[in-house]
Amino acid sequence: MEETKVTQPEEVVEKETKTVTPVESLGFDIEKEKKKDTILKVVKYIVVFIFLTLIAISSILPFYWMIITSLKTDFEYRQSIPTFFPQTINWVNYKLVIEKANNLFGTVLVNTLIVGLVSTILSVLMTIVTAFAFAKLKFKGKTLLFSLLLATMMIPGELFTTTNYITVSGNGFGWFNTYTVLIVPFMISVFYIYLLRNNMMQIPDSLYQAAKVDGAGDLRFLVKVMVPLTSPTIVSITLLKFIGTWNSYIWPRLVNKDQEWQLLSNWVSGGFTYPATTEASQTLKMAAACMVTLPLLILFILFRKYIMRGVSRSGTKG
Repeated sequence: MEETKVTQPEEVVEKETKTVTPVESLGFDIEKEKKKDTILKVVKYIVVFIFLTLIAISSILPFYWMIITSLKTDFEYRQSIPTFFPQTINWVNYKLVIEKANNLFGTVLVNTLIVGLVSTILSVLMTIVTAFAFAKLKFKGKTLLFSLLLATMMIPGELFTTTNYITVSGNGFGWFNTYTVLIVPFMISVFYIYLLRNNMMQIPDSLYQAAKVDGAGDLRFLVKVMVPLTSPTIVSITLLKFIGTWNSYIWPRLVNKDQEWQLLSNWVSGGFTYPATTEASQTLKMAAACMVTLPLLILFILFRKYIMRGVSRSGTKG
């Protein structure tokens, strides 16, 4: 009896080991599969890298072409076969642009700064208040009203330009050749409201309720809590609005006929000519475009992380 008790577990172990099937016997090679996965990952990374490289080149190429054109001579620019690098770097184009600007450049620069700063400040304030109302306050018709606002985003911008021009010109406002006509019509942006509202929706309602219990009003809660927590998105909206105003072209040219009320983008499109001819010089226009684009490029480089963080946070939950 004792011998059977001792040998029985050994027999069970032998039976269990016999039922285990080796991986190799199934025709599955682990090392081969690992190599296959590694190759697939490498190929995927190479394809993604090539795709992103092509996108980056296509994005940078217009700016590169603008810069090299601004450094070319008119003779080289008119050649049938374009050159991808100036044969002779012609810095005199920038000097001629500054000489031809005279007092007009200072005037349009002041106009652009005034319109850009005032419209940006007013637009950001209106966006913060409106986004907070749709995110945290409760009132009748809030969902319907917000849906109507989002529906306006499907309307083309050209149609807004047309209706705004009819409104300004046909009702005796008398806003032409003023700062008011450049600021008021496009002071509200539904996209910015939607962006900031989504960011504010991520903030727990318990903070709002706790502030109410402590006796804080809506305005105090907005300034003390909501604005600091959503500061990346607010910074992004501020920069995007200022850049949009800086680059505004169609509306200022449409409503302000006098050159003294134009913006920098309209000044760039002006006819830059050499002293010996009346023909417009494209190289001088490109030099002026580089001068106008440089401040925006510096601004984007300095605040790019806030723009990326603000846009990414507004699109995620939690």
